[in-house]
This record gives sequence, C-alpha cells and structure tokens, in this order.
Amino acid sequence: MTYSTVLFEPARLPGLDLPSRLVMAPLTRNRAEADGTPTPLMATYYAQRASAGLIIAEASTPNPAGQTYPNITAVHSPAHVAGWRRVTDAVRDAGGRMFLQLQHGGRVGHPATSGLTPLAPSPVPLPETIHTPQGRLPSVVPREMTAEDIRTTVADFAKAARNAVDAGFEGVEVHSANGHLLHQFLARNTNLRTDGYGGSVAARIRFTAEVSEAVAAEIGAERTGLRVSPGNTVNGIAEGETDELYRALAERLGGLGLAYLHLVHADPDTAVFRNVRTAWPGVLIGNPVLKEVSTQEVHRASGALLAAGADLIALGRPFLANPDLVTRLRTGAPLNAMREGSFMYVGGATGYTDYPALDAQPAGASSDSIVALDGDRVA
Repeated sequence: MTYSTVLFEPARLPGLDLPSRLVMAPLTRNRAEADGTPTPLMATYYAQRASAGLIIAEASTPNPAGQTYPNITAVHSPAHVAGWRRVTDAVRDAGGRMFLQLQHGGRVGHPATSGLTPLAPSPVPLPETIHTPQGRLPSVVPREMTAEDIRTTVADFAKAARNAVDAGFEGVEVHSANGHLLHQFLARNTNLRTDGYGGSVAARIRFTAEVSEAVAAEIGAERTGLRVSPGNTVNGIAEGETDELYRALAERLGGLGLAYLHLVHADPDTAVFRNVRTAWPGVLIGNPVLKEVSTQEVHRASGALLAAGADLIALGRPFLANPDLVTRLRTGAPLNAMREGSFMYVGGATGYTDYPALDAQPAGASSDSIVALDGDRVA
C-alpha cells in the first residue's frame, strides 16, 4: 500500500518549527507520585516517543482543587516543576519538543483523592462513581464557584503556565474538553449559572476564553494552545447549541494568535468541524476518529482530516503502543497491538515503557493492532 507523505512534511506553530505533522496527544496514565510529581519512569516514556513532531504531555493540574484521579500529574509546586524538568530534559536530549496540557477536573474529582470538595460552575454532581485511592466511590456534589473562585482559578492557570515554561516546556495546552471544568462551563446541563458566566452562548464560553487569554498574557499567545471536544458527552456532558458554541469560541479567540486549536475526535464530515475550520484563522490540530488502531486506518483518517483543512494530526493510542510510531507510519510497518488490562492506569513499566521499537521487535512478533476504541481516558 502506498502511504501519503503529507504527514511527514515539516510544519510550523507560530513560535515553533516541527519536523512533521504528527502530534502525540495527551494521554493520562496515572504514573506520577501521589502529590503529582512526575517520576523518572515518565521521563523514559516520553523520551521513547520524542520522534513525534510535537508531544503534548498529559493533563496536569494547576491547583490542588483541580485533581481528578490518583497519581495525576500537577504543575503548581517547585517539586512538580523539578519533576517535569527531568522529563523535558530527557525529551530534548532525544530531539523532541513538548507542550504540557493544563487541566482542572471540576466536578470530576473527589475529597478522597484531593482532600477538597470539588469546584464546578454549578452544584451538579457527576452522574457516575469515580476512581479514588479507596476504589470507586459515589461522586459528591461540587461547590458552585464564586466570582472569587473564578478569578483565582484563572490566575492559577496562568501561574501553572509559567511553571510549565520554567520546567522546560515550549508551551501549554488549555484543556476545555472531555467533561472537565472548562467544558462544564460550556455545557448547559452542568452550567446553571445566572450571572455573566452562564445562560447564553457568549456567557458560557467566557470562562474558557478568560483562562486562555490569561495564559496567553502570561507566557505568550504563541506558546498557548486550546483543546476542545465539540459534542462529546463523556463525564455526563450535554452541551446544547454545539455548533454555535464552538464557532463563537473560535471567533472570540481567533485574533489572539494562539499556537493552535485542538479538536478531539475531529470528523471532517460534520458541520461543527467545517464551522470551526472556517472560523479559526490559525493552526488546527485534528484528533481523528479511528475505527481501529492500524497503519492503514491511521493514514486513512489522517488523510481525510488533512484534506478537509486540518494542519496537524494528533494521535493517542497509536503512540501509546508504538514509541517509534513515526517510523512505522512512514515505512508502512505494522503497529504493536495495544495491551488492554489493569496496568493501563497504575504505576510501573508494564504496558507503559516496555512496548518494543521495530529494531527491538522479536522476529514474527509484530502484527497490526486491530483494537476497537472505547473512548476512555487515553482516547
């Protein structure tokens, strides 16, 4: 089969040259210390994948209230900065480039994990149990954020962005997707506010816009990306007015000169993709919908997005199981099969740093992975 070379062409963000259009998407793997400090094992994991055009490192919390699950990374203390510096040094030594995703969980959190009552736009609990150090527990009713909470959280994102740059990242990605705090402000069923942050589309995009603007003011727009997931219902989200919502957000932030806008599960055949592409004047990263994880399917889905106007392609699970994914896709080699199991979100090297590269593959052991995607935290 002949594969397109477009994926492997050099590309550029406003402040950064990339060797290819292939981006490693942020993948939550729960390998940090209990306090959120990145571990040496994480440095190994990311350095193995440094051939990506850009790595967007996993969701990292900007303050203690933002913690979601156990052993999630953070970036609000000197220990966190030092831990991340070891990771970025390892990736840079291997020739790579990294952004860090900043994520506040909002109602996707629990006192058994963070020691704090979760904050959210409105006191609407997560409609499911949540993983904690004590096992899965019923969710709790979050505390509705006050105007002061909102101002403080915006400032915490800006400070976390500064910490990320101090830790050696080229920039950060503001996470406004997948049912976490910023997405909760966007959605009608989780945002019942009657003040300037709720109700109309313009009011519901305000918090995401203010966080993005504050981060850009702190570290530069060219170092600031934004991730969104239009229409995604994960974590109990029901947005309402999806097309209008994301068109308005793209129009409000389009003049800032942000590094990129990153669409989760981007589908070039949908109106929301076309509307966002039309409204967004800058770099657009598309995270394609894969029917399976295979070389052929990655090329098919990526090619469709590039043809529809995406500038870069973000891949999650393919990078998880293939540290040398760029080489495999460039040469048409088969992909490692991803090993599902309890080790996905626990500590240790198994299912994390032990996936072989092509030059270490036992004879006859490699076969294209045909793994249906289930939309969990690493999708």
